[in-house]
Amino acid sequence: MTVHTDKNKPTACLVLADGTLFYGKGFGATGQTTAELCFNTAMTGYQEIMTDPSYAGQVVTFTFPHIGNTGITSEDDETAQPVAAGMVVKWDPTDPSSWRSQQDLTAWLASTGRIGIGGIDTRRLTRAIRQQGAPHVAIAHNPDGIFDIEDLVAQARAFSGLEGLDLAKEVTCAQSYTWNEKRWAWPEGHVAQTDAKFKVVAVDFGAKRNILRCLASAGCDVTVLPATATTAEVLAHNPDGVFLSNGPGDPAATGAYAVPMIKGVLDQTDLPVFGICLGHQMLALALGAKTVKMNHGHHGANHPVKDLETGKVEITSMNHGFTVDSQTLPAGVKETHVSLFDGSNCGLRMTDRPVFSVQYHPEASPGPQDSYYLFERFAAAMQERLGETV
Repeated sequence: MTVHTDKNKPTACLVLADGTLFYGKGFGATGQTTAELCFNTAMTGYQEIMTDPSYAGQVVTFTFPHIGNTGITSEDDETAQPVAAGMVVKWDPTDPSSWRSQQDLTAWLASTGRIGIGGIDTRRLTRAIRQQGAPHVAIAHNPDGIFDIEDLVAQARAFSGLEGLDLAKEVTCAQSYTWNEKRWAWPEGHVAQTDAKFKVVAVDFGAKRNILRCLASAGCDVTVLPATATTAEVLAHNPDGVFLSNGPGDPAATGAYAVPMIKGVLDQTDLPVFGICLGHQMLALALGAKTVKMNHGHHGANHPVKDLETGKVEITSMNHGFTVDSQTLPAGVKETHVSLFDGSNCGLRMTDRPVFSVQYHPEASPGPQDSYYLFERFAAAMQERLGETV
């Protein structure tokens, strides 16, 4: 057991499964947790990242040092509570400086049971993740500065990892609900959709609120169903289109129940289908492709993606540790987008039906509006199916 007694003693530590140890200053909740460690290169949006259900089972290292400087605003939550297991930052969070701030980051993390650790060499840590892959870690915060390092290493090594893990069931909604709130717009803020043209069923594998807002802004009356919804439950709502949301974990594990539902929708109807992130991977699996674990994944709001059909390059937000193996896409399914960082698959579509998906997050608006056309494409497909002119 390690005990620090001087007044500048560290109050938190990060332990990698290989025994690498980082000491720092803790903030937020006390205690300890284990998870996979990833890094995110976004310069803004730390609250969106921490409340994105796709980060379940992960501690996030922020490469941008100024984390906490805009505080916390309830409007920016992507779900009711933070989902990421913890955060690692270079500098201790500062007092917020934003007219929108309602709470500081440290208090918010403490009230929601999430651990933060500052004073870490995040550049060194990021290099290690790039070179070795996303490690399993234990993170601990104790104001007394007392840590059982051997036990923390053992906990990190015992962490099962995300491969084979179905986390969608843990972050999905408990029961169905409707959504009509549209995207934020000045000066009204979020207003309700009152003139919806399309009925959409959104299957919630860990849906972000802003995705649902984008659907509403595109003219959709949205009914959200749990991840375990069956084909019959989806079609019982008589939708004009089906949306497959983002989410965490291993797509192959979630696919055990989601793929049969998607296949049923595709086999029994001609409905437009649109998927994002895990929804993209679920659709790929349903069409016969395979997914693989990435070395360190894609996490950031500055990822260039090329649309192979138009030649356009979009600046996108990404958050995924698994990817669709483009070499396994079957006949009748076309790769539409690729990452300009590593050439990995970022989009697909069926060649004869309005069924398409992307790996990135078009609702996150880092471009800021580079990818919103995808929601409009989904709406246009539903409108065409209904026999109306666009």
